[in-house]
Amino acid sequence: MAVPVLEIQNLNVRFTAQPEDIVAVRDLSLRLMPGETLAIVGESGSGKSQAMLAALGLLASNGRASGSVKLEGQELLGLTAAALNRWRGKRITMIFQEPMSALDPLFRIGWQIAAPLRAHAGLGARAAWLRALELLGEVGIAEPARRMRSYPHQLSGGQRQRVMIAMAIACRPAVLIADEPTTALDAVSQLQILELLGELKARLGMAVVFITHDLGLMRRFADHVLVMRAGEVVESGAAEEVFANPRADYTRMLLDAMPAAKASQVASESPVLLEARGLCVTYHLPGRLLRRSQPVRAVGDVSLHVRRGETRGILGDSGSGKTTLGRAVLKLAPFTGALTYHSRDLAPLSRAAMRPLRKSMQIVFQDPFGSLSPRMSVAAIVAEGLRVHAPDMTRAERGARASATLKEVGLDAALGARYPHELSGGQRQRVAIARALILRPELVVLDEPTSALDRAVQRDIVELLARLQREHGLAYVFISHDLAVMRALADRVLVMQDGRVVEQGNAREVFENPRHEATRRLLAAARLT
Repeated sequence: MAVPVLEIQNLNVRFTAQPEDIVAVRDLSLRLMPGETLAIVGESGSGKSQAMLAALGLLASNGRASGSVKLEGQELLGLTAAALNRWRGKRITMIFQEPMSALDPLFRIGWQIAAPLRAHAGLGARAAWLRALELLGEVGIAEPARRMRSYPHQLSGGQRQRVMIAMAIACRPAVLIADEPTTALDAVSQLQILELLGELKARLGMAVVFITHDLGLMRRFADHVLVMRAGEVVESGAAEEVFANPRADYTRMLLDAMPAAKASQVASESPVLLEARGLCVTYHLPGRLLRRSQPVRAVGDVSLHVRRGETRGILGDSGSGKTTLGRAVLKLAPFTGALTYHSRDLAPLSRAAMRPLRKSMQIVFQDPFGSLSPRMSVAAIVAEGLRVHAPDMTRAERGARASATLKEVGLDAALGARYPHELSGGQRQRVAIARALILRPELVVLDEPTSALDRAVQRDIVELLARLQREHGLAYVFISHDLAVMRALADRVLVMQDGRVVEQGNAREVFENPRHEATRRLLAAARLT
């Protein structure tokens, strides 16, 4: 009889909080056999990530777990950190949802991938470095030799996630837990990563626990599916059966949830709010001994304009320059070329001269955990901008405005007393949106604002953004790899590849009749995943 590589029985996870404890997971049981892929699916806050963090002994300090977690017959719950470290990183590893917070900003990528190889595989420095180089190539990082010497902040969100995957598979674990490993990736990269994990599973006999909010994504890759809601399992079974005949209403809702395509377009006579002409962004990577620094063109000769009330979508592969372009149009990245806002030339403005304009030009970053201060409460984070841009407001007025804004983005105002680490990924992203919206800006750059959210919540956020746009005449620069969300929000779409625009036009026309191969590849991959 086959023995499960991972067996969890009656797992309960509870967090100490006021006024009462929070129960995150209730009586979870599962068995995972070697070579199997189990998908744990549910909305943000359903307990799926906390269950696996409990299994690894990685709960926050106020968290407690009870029950049983056995890895290859060894009970993990109750082990000391030192004893757990003999298993973690070697026999069981985890790809975390937010790579920027999981990677050390002070060390180069190559060193960080080599570290588990030296600690668990006993490799010397040179052998570990060479193996790390191979791993970067395996996960699809372009120019791996150069990227080995990069720091995390020098990589795109998708590239950082690939680095996390390389670290996780370095020691060929028996169980790989993948917590939303494709949320930062475009459709093509998602498919590549899923196929890579499938290949590794087959070659190494590795079992995979895939935590995701996207049930449709798992249709081709999961053997078994476990659906969670509010900490409890509402449905489980073979993947084919769950997809073909879902029993729970909640499962059917997850399968059907999809943002509707945008019905109308912004009129061409609407005034231009922001315009860029010939925008270029070039970074200089530090050179090695006796070698000059090397220029890297992240964005090359991009022109666009955004009208009041319009959503201009920026679509492309991970590393195509989407985020860099979004930062440049807010003058948050050095650039050459022309950039105007309300017909005012921004290029010559100093940091101090730009400060009064920041109130009306906001950004929602891709990684909410990395952009939210862990030392500030949610209410303080949301209200922080008011301290700078509305100094006459009293503390009570700022608190009331923060509470109202939290409600606008679908969060209970009581969450204002919590800290970012106490929230789910989806809740943190809503806090990031609230922080930008509280100043009532005219222009908002949305950098993957729904990437951490399940489909049902994505639909709610899209509807929220659309309503705010109608009510306040907001203009959005919407950066995303998610074609369904892009189709629901964008009026016009700009497709990027290798830092350049390869296609642009009316969103409906681009999606229905793509002219460039890069666009066709993105659309094809989206249908497959």
